Amino acid sequence: VQLVESGGGVVQPGGSLRLSCAASGFTFSAYEMSWYRQAPGKERELVAHIDNLDGRTKYADPMKGRFTISRNNFKNTAYLQMNSLKPEDTAVYYCNAALRDYPEYAYWGQGTQVTVSS
Repeated sequence: VQLVESGGGVVQPGGSLRLSCAASGFTFSAYEMSWYRQAPGKERELVAHIDNLDGRTKYADPMKGRFTISRNNFKNTAYLQMNSLKPEDTAVYYCNAALRDYPEYAYWGQGTQVTVSS
């Protein structure tokens, strides 16, 4: 099982980034996908979630209207489009795959750094 994030980097405030999470080793379409982030000195927090059955999404309040989570089950890839980035969005962003009702089947990527700075 592998989740590989990419697309992080340094961006100015107000800029955009698109993160990708490439999955392998499991049935991607059966798993709910989420993005989390962890800033220095803070706990890991949920950023966005997308259901595997109906594609419904949910977002943490600070990200609503700025971030969009999506998935492509044919490419086994999840995405996070981040717009209007703020310095407080600076964190390591992690991809998570989870099988509903089976918490033992949850996987994490290695993370990708996003830095928002002028």
